[in-house]
Amino acid sequence: MKGYKTVDDYVASREQWQVEISRLRDILRATELTGEVKWGGPCYTYGGKNIVGIGGFKSYFGLWFHQGALLEDKNDVLINAQVGTTKALRQWRMHAATEIKPSIIKAYIREAIQLVNDGKRIGPQKEKPIAVPPELKKALAGNPNVRKGFENLRPGLQREYADHVASAKRDDTKIKRSEEILPMIAAGKGLNDRYR
Repeated sequence: MKGYKTVDDYVASREQWQVEISRLRDILRATELTGEVKWGGPCYTYGGKNIVGIGGFKSYFGLWFHQGALLEDKNDVLINAQVGTTKALRQWRMHAATEIKPSIIKAYIREAIQLVNDGKRIGPQKEKPIAVPPELKKALAGNPNVRKGFENLRPGLQREYADHVASAKRDDTKIKRSEEILPMIAAGKGLNDRYR
């Protein structure tokens, strides 16, 4: 994933959906939101709180509302792209420029801003214990400095590493992943830091 310094850099780099994403950016610029780049793409904030992001993908472009689950969604345009995983985030997928409705988008943004003003949000769920897979435990046991580095990582980063190893289907892949991540753990980095 390429890192962009500004929203304009992101828009200019688009080979697909550039005109549509540019229109969405212009709509968001006309609001009281502040545009910045987070997670490799445009994110618009209000009072330091994430409100909405813009993205372009192979088959669609669109918006994602960070607290979209709290929006009324009167136009039935928001979807949960990861049911069972995603609690607050909702996407508004579009497949053509004709689907961009500035007045409706602005209404959703006004509602999202009001949620911030009212202090309403869906926060992170209480974390369950981290299940470190045996392959990662063994790799950490073989290197006390890396084990200490792992223990010093915040729980979310520990979980990323544990889930990364555990998600492999084959045992040899779990062992390989465990070995590959040791330098990042030793450096105190998270698995997905390059995307943040």
